[in-house]
Amino acid sequence: MRPYHQVPIIECGTPLVEIPLELFAVESPHPYEKLGANYGEHSPYYLRESVVERLLEAQNYLQLLRSDWRIQIFDAYRPVAVQQFMVDYSFGLALQERGLIEADLTNQQREEIWRVVYEIWAVPSLDAKTPPPHSTGGAVDINLVDDGGNVVNMGSPIDEMSVRSHPDYYANSDQQYHANRQLLLDVMLKAGFERNPREWWHFSFGDQMWAWLHNQSHPANPVTASYGRLA
Repeated sequence: MRPYHQVPIIECGTPLVEIPLELFAVESPHPYEKLGANYGEHSPYYLRESVVERLLEAQNYLQLLRSDWRIQIFDAYRPVAVQQFMVDYSFGLALQERGLIEADLTNQQREEIWRVVYEIWAVPSLDAKTPPPHSTGGAVDINLVDDGGNVVNMGSPIDEMSVRSHPDYYANSDQQYHANRQLLLDVMLKAGFERNPREWWHFSFGDQMWAWLHNQSHPANPVTASYGRLA
């Protein structure tokens, strides 16, 4: 259980709606569908309606600071089945990177690899009290695209299972990467989002992580989560 799972969920019923992709840049083909993930009746480009509204606000703030820059949508709504698919895929990827075979793993090696995987990935829980953030429709993974249509270099790719994913990793080493990450953070905070402390690309609104982070910085004005698991 993560610390944010202590936040109670009072489901508000805000519907899941399609992101107006024509207003954003889009990672295409979708990275997880390309790997074989099945999203079922919804595409990965859905979010709660109020989250989409705030994402549009963030894009407007961005363009005030950087004319013709856009937010790039990498991934948004994610059913628990897709969360499980990506956790399993990432475990296999971690094995491959280390030149290991699962059948030959010691208990210590297995535990270490799962620790690395769950440093980035939420547990694909079906418990209504501990939903993966993306399965609530309240979380989105994003990057920026500049006015030339180029993806902004953040110093590490989305989903990298390393400390380079930590938002402030480049604070004291590469000021350009850090400035790019800070710009992304600034426009999202302005629209009411909170950023995952472990991932520069993950932002949320209305889910347990958002509420927990909000309560850390506003202890006198605590909130509950509004979005629970959808599938």
